[in-house]
Amino acid sequence: MKLKSKYPHLFSKLTEEVDEVRYLVVVDKNFNDVDSDEFDAIDPEDYNYLVYITQRLQDAMGEGIMVEFIKKLESHKDVALFYLSEIDLYGIQTDLEDEAIEKMVLEIVESLVA
Repeated sequence: MKLKSKYPHLFSKLTEEVDEVRYLVVVDKNFNDVDSDEFDAIDPEDYNYLVYITQRLQDAMGEGIMVEFIKKLESHKDVALFYLSEIDLYGIQTDLEDEAIEKMVLEIVESLVA
């Protein structure tokens, strides 16, 4: 199923065409990388995934919805631990896998922009 038909409210807010989730949200496994200090604050032993919200998605949500989004993500039933590193970067502890986390994020956004 196409993203646009799954998340019509979100896609009505986007200013340009998007055909892949990675243009909206990036989900990466968090692991100890001795060569990188970029995510030092997000300990891999506490937070097994990093979630990055792209500028495109931030713009679609706007500041007010972005704040609500963070609250909903933090309190989501599938998120055991949540760390707000920056407005667009979070560490989460979850049993979900990459695609399920992307879906969770987009479903939260869809519910808020509706």
